[in-house]
Amino acid sequence: MEAYFDNSATTRVFDSVRDAVVNAMCVDYGNPAARHMKGVEAERIVREARKEVAASLKVQEKEILFTSGGTESNNTALIGTALANRRRGEHIITTAIEHPSVYNTTAFLEEMGFSVTYLPVDKNGHISPDQLEEAVRDDTILVSVMHVNNEIGAVEPVEEISRRIKKKNPSVYFHVDAIQSYGKILIRPKKQGIDLLSASGHKIHGPKGVGFLYIDEKVKIRPILFGGGQQKGMRSGTENVPGCAGLGAAVREIFGNHEERTEKLYVLRERLIGQLKSIEGVTINGCEDRSNAPQIVSASFEGVRSEVLLHALEDRGVYVSSGSACSSSHPGVSGTLKGIGVKKELLDSTLRFSFGAFNTEEEVDYAVSVLKELLPVLRRYRAR
Repeated sequence: MEAYFDNSATTRVFDSVRDAVVNAMCVDYGNPAARHMKGVEAERIVREARKEVAASLKVQEKEILFTSGGTESNNTALIGTALANRRRGEHIITTAIEHPSVYNTTAFLEEMGFSVTYLPVDKNGHISPDQLEEAVRDDTILVSVMHVNNEIGAVEPVEEISRRIKKKNPSVYFHVDAIQSYGKILIRPKKQGIDLLSASGHKIHGPKGVGFLYIDEKVKIRPILFGGGQQKGMRSGTENVPGCAGLGAAVREIFGNHEERTEKLYVLRERLIGQLKSIEGVTINGCEDRSNAPQIVSASFEGVRSEVLLHALEDRGVYVSSGSACSSSHPGVSGTLKGIGVKKELLDSTLRFSFGAFNTEEEVDYAVSVLKELLPVLRRYRAR
């Protein structure tokens, strides 16, 4: 049996996504900027995808910028907004548990002379709205907060965060990294006071290499890519038509029966947590209830290194993660796990299980049965 529980790293595409991508590659393969019919058909595909994404957020189509994925969306939001508003201030606020595509970008902005405040989190991965409000200054131009943490699934109260920001300084822009929440938790940027929002296609059973950035029409932002002026000059370069087609198809599927899909993820999560807690020496990190994201479980396994357990599970057809796949080229202790106060001896004994549309309860049961077989053996081996 095979159980793929690394959906927060990437997902298997829906059949409809595969078909849409193939069609855009082999049938409607024109350049959207071309004036002949092949170009017109390609442009229609991009337009329809933008319409699907905008509808899922209840925003305007013109406020959706297609990108190559979450990393580019986050970079564009932070760098583009910082540069465009530098005359107004040079202070940015984010958290201590952001994704590398945010914290490496803020580090770059610090090198350019910007000042960055990194907010701590509590044991469940949540920032303090009071601390955030206190950190907002007259020269603050941007706040960037991850909606769902990619390692433990902590959900930040984005509406409350926005309210606190705007109360202290109404001119501050609020960016939300929604790469792990889009498609799992309903997001309404206009209602929740979100000015910029990043998302990625391959986290919702769409293709890799495509994502989007929602930019409220009132936001002052500069492009970070220059060229032929596509997408109203905000992102030059020929649009990724197959990627947009696949993203649009994924959005249609996910939001077609969103409540049912989300409930299934919660059921799988609760089933896994319930069974893991019955195993000696296992600790669940973060909130166990439904205040957490529905698709992520972080668990620490006392007495076993995460890499050893990961590969032992892989040998039995169970695929999990020992952290963010996006930082795999720079291995080290997780800033998120340190930030929430995980015991030192468990930092290198933690795995992430993340669910998607294709997972089943039988797969959960199989994974737990394999863990129960492996853990006593691996613990004895390490004790020698």
